[in-house]
Amino acid sequence: MEKLLERVWWELAIRGLVAILFGVLAIFWPGLTLALLILFVGAFIFVDGTFAVVGSLKKRKSNKSWWLTLISGLFGIGIGIIAFFWTDIFGLTLLILIAAWAIVTGLMEIIVPFKLPKDVKGKWLLPIGGIVSVIFGIVMVSWPGATALALVLWIGIFAIFIGILMLAVAFKVRSWTK
Repeated sequence: MEKLLERVWWELAIRGLVAILFGVLAIFWPGLTLALLILFVGAFIFVDGTFAVVGSLKKRKSNKSWWLTLISGLFGIGIGIIAFFWTDIFGLTLLILIAAWAIVTGLMEIIVPFKLPKDVKGKWLLPIGGIVSVIFGIVMVSWPGATALALVLWIGIFAIFIGILMLAVAFKVRSWTK
């Protein structure tokens, strides 16, 4: 267990720092953050779809179900194009996906401490972040008419809060190994 904790603490610290950095960028440049987020996700999906199409066509003679990868790739290319040309639709979809991610992640952060040994100190930090994540996700789904820029600001605040909690957990985990 100690070896695992030695490996995990710095990963948590890096994730916390990245979350804080993202949160600061989102607060100071909300329009740019939203546009870049949509474009990066769209570009990733488009490139992934392109590679899937090329890979499926190369393997069509050796793989009987090559067409499934082709369909998946074409779907990805289509979604990538939507992200570039219909950013509003993609932005709303992205909002729903982020809300779902926050709720699922939050529920896991609430459950995990109950699986840890009773003598682990500081495990109460995870459920706090989990509760905030679940509330954040529910708020995003409940008021989808809120402006995207306001949501980016909330995402920024959320990211900073979660980043700080992750850093606290990381250093608590680090102290367990000493």
